[in-house]
Amino acid sequence: KKKYGAYLFLDEAHSIGAMGASGRGVCEHLGIDTADVDIMMGTFTKSFGSCGGYIASNHDVIAHIKRHSPSTLYAASMSAPAAMQALSALEILMGDDDSRGERGQAKIAQLHDNANYFREQLKSMGCQILGDEDSPIMPLMLYNPSKIAAFSRECFKRGVAVVVVGFPATDLVGSRARFCLSAAHSRADLDEALEVVREVSSRCAVRYELKK
Repeated sequence: KKKYGAYLFLDEAHSIGAMGASGRGVCEHLGIDTADVDIMMGTFTKSFGSCGGYIASNHDVIAHIKRHSPSTLYAASMSAPAAMQALSALEILMGDDDSRGERGQAKIAQLHDNANYFREQLKSMGCQILGDEDSPIMPLMLYNPSKIAAFSRECFKRGVAVVVVGFPATDLVGSRARFCLSAAHSRADLDEALEVVREVSSRCAVRYELKK
């Protein structure tokens, strides 16, 4: 951005409330000043357990979006319960709740522990996993479009519902399954899911990095 004079837009849909030592997102995770980001976008549907989202920028950008964005002009406002849910989750993360930050810190630490454990176990199976350390969103690469339905159905047969993504959301040969971890998952939950993935990934031949 600084070298070429470009604008920087940061999509934090999967990182706000999850990445960084206190859940403040990608900038905290990478040690970047938020002032260097021109537009920051996030959602309240994931870490905050609500609906809606936000865009943060300077006054002129926000004013332009308010005047010209159809989703702003024609959408209804968040309901009071949904707004309160997002606000309560934010207060827990910021340490403004009755636990004085202990609950939020514990949840973030548990989320990172779960994510890193699950990622390392998937990699040890020989699965190709994208994403950074601490990220609770883990794409497991399938590549071949014909494996999308097979992987999903075989996991579902064994009691694990898996999100799968393919073209046009990805490249034609960029098909993947996506695991989303929570701080509420126990180690037993993760091990049960991993055992299913171990069996299905072998059956579907997607352990591309398995060491022989």
